[in-house]
Amino acid sequence: TASELLPQTLRWGLLIGERNTAELLELRSGLEIFVARLAAGRVDGSSLAGMRATVDRMRASVDDLRAFAAADRDFHLALAAAAGNGVLVDQLDVVRSLLRVYADRAVHNADAAQVAVQEHATILAALERADADAAASAMALHMATASARLADA
Repeated sequence: TASELLPQTLRWGLLIGERNTAELLELRSGLEIFVARLAAGRVDGSSLAGMRATVDRMRASVDDLRAFAAADRDFHLALAAAAGNGVLVDQLDVVRSLLRVYADRAVHNADAAQVAVQEHATILAALERADADAAASAMALHMATASARLADA
């Protein structure tokens, strides 16, 4: 179907165009901030519980960076699903897949992991209050630090 082909087409288009990693990080940041804003108004109790569980997994795995990265990814996937916009989720999937080689190395040590845990907890707290502005601001801060870590990788 067209909806299955579109992400692949965008992925190849971006790869062929050799897009700058900095531009992809900027795009990801904007999409994630928008996702957080939408999710704050749409998230339900079971989605919040799922995100809480991923933050707990992140907290428990600061010394196992592979498990930490998986929990981090699961948080962002759950957040995107809670935003309830399939087109937006597809766009984010494309950008994430292009950045994956960097994203998997984004957190280098337990200290960086602890910072990331706190950033996710702040996003989650804003979602629990259904505060779209706070969720967007918390995600903006997280994307700034995450993008800086990725650029250093």
